[in-house]
Amino acid sequence: MHEKFTFLVDENDDGERVDTYLCEQIPELSRTRIQRAVHDGDVRMDGATVTKPSRKVRFGRQVELSLTPPRPLELAPEDIPVDIVYEDGDLAVINKDPGMVVHPSPGHESGTLVHALLSHCDNLSGIGGIMRPGIVHRLDKDTSGLLVVAKNDRTHLALSRQLMERTVDRIYFALVWGEMPERSGTIERPIGRSAQDRKKMAVVSSGGKKAVTSYYVLDTFEPFQYIKLKLGTGRTHQIRVHVSDIGHPVLGDPVYGGRRIRKGALSVKGIERAREALDLIDRQALHAGELSFFHPGREERVTFRSPLPDDFQRVLDALKDR
Repeated sequence: MHEKFTFLVDENDDGERVDTYLCEQIPELSRTRIQRAVHDGDVRMDGATVTKPSRKVRFGRQVELSLTPPRPLELAPEDIPVDIVYEDGDLAVINKDPGMVVHPSPGHESGTLVHALLSHCDNLSGIGGIMRPGIVHRLDKDTSGLLVVAKNDRTHLALSRQLMERTVDRIYFALVWGEMPERSGTIERPIGRSAQDRKKMAVVSSGGKKAVTSYYVLDTFEPFQYIKLKLGTGRTHQIRVHVSDIGHPVLGDPVYGGRRIRKGALSVKGIERAREALDLIDRQALHAGELSFFHPGREERVTFRSPLPDDFQRVLDALKDR
């Protein structure tokens, strides 16, 4: 008896090899086993058999894998508090706490948002795969804020289509080092895997995916600026990579240079403020504060907002008071 896995390709995975993509979705399976499934005709994309492991997956398409057991590890509900901003029979909007991983992955087999949702929600869509029920889009572990979760496949497909068509508005708020080039602007630079560290993303000259981030400066507190950002695309670590690439990393970001004080470029007051800010927050100061999309069930556009979490607000208040 075969077991069937079905995944809907999200925008972060557009252009990946199908064997690489399936390895990421089902990490307990080896690439050799997945490649064997491809050669056996057990992998399909939008209903058509995939004949080569190097075939590229595309955003919005459905990938199916048929395998003989053993089954992947089953997920168990966990009674973890979760801030549900809105919920109905079709979807839920979650205000994710910093430090929470969205879905299970190697090293994060429990304690994720998915485990919490299985305890709090009666139903979740299955189209995202057994390890990502309901998950339409993601936030990094240490990024706080809003994301939408689908409770049925119809809603999941409709929301994924909106992401593909760029009609979902995702607004973020961040504290970044230094002063941005202009009061408002757009960063449009392709993003791909870093050649130096495959766990990191980077702006690349070739082989990357189109990435667009717009920003607007809200306030300035030497040595930081408080900015609002809007995603034009949704690449992995997109905001963090883009602002770091132009020399203004997110405060507190341990991966892309946000915890390093550049003393030579700062006044004594700036150095003191920088040290105080880093003492007040142990993650990147990045928050998904606004989310707007067309609700497939209600047939109207809906908008949700989330206040800054306590750690982010403490830094902002301290900067304003100095």
